[in-house]
Amino acid sequence: MIGTIINTLAILIGSAVGSILKKGIKDEYQSALFTAMGFAAVALGVNAVVQNMPNSIYPVLFIVSLAIGGLVGTVIDVDAKFNNLVNRFSKSNLSKGLSTAILLFCIGTLSILGPVESALNNNHTYLFTNATLDLVTSMALAATYGFGIAFAAVVLFIWQTLIYLSAQYIEPFLTDALMTEVSIVGGILILSSGLAILGIKETKSLNMLPALFIPVIWFVGLALFT
Repeated sequence: MIGTIINTLAILIGSAVGSILKKGIKDEYQSALFTAMGFAAVALGVNAVVQNMPNSIYPVLFIVSLAIGGLVGTVIDVDAKFNNLVNRFSKSNLSKGLSTAILLFCIGTLSILGPVESALNNNHTYLFTNATLDLVTSMALAATYGFGIAFAAVVLFIWQTLIYLSAQYIEPFLTDALMTEVSIVGGILILSSGLAILGIKETKSLNMLPALFIPVIWFVGLALFT
């Protein structure tokens, strides 16, 4: 699991460096960083959707996924539970940055396929690449929200470890078609986080997290019953 360990350490290091930089930044500059992070999340989300939408073989699936996932997430109220947990340790608006960080670090092709490649083929290239990207992203997020962003490293480690341990079972289902649909839904969730950071729309993007599992259920069902 060297790839996952390096990826986790990259986020921890990036968060530490970013939090040190934050201490020397005046309030008006921190406000500018908030805005920059919001626009960056919007841009990354839009890019994921635009890149993958033309390749979708089920153009309506992402709509169904968001509708069903959003309802399930709202019933469970994932966002409120997450905010309550974060607020026990921080009185700032860390929850917005942390939810965005978790989405950026965990919901992506490199973070999902990386542990599979690492487990089955001893190929850590995806995760080393992901670590480089996450290092820079965590620095920027921590410079805005503080060292609390490092908690995303714990979530990423658990996420990638679960994928690593179950790689031989899930690998047959990780088709390009499935990754396309997951990337579209993930892009929309990242976009919604960006809108929340910018104060444009309080979207409670974490309540839509279950939407990511709808394409998985759909494709697994197709594989098992066709």
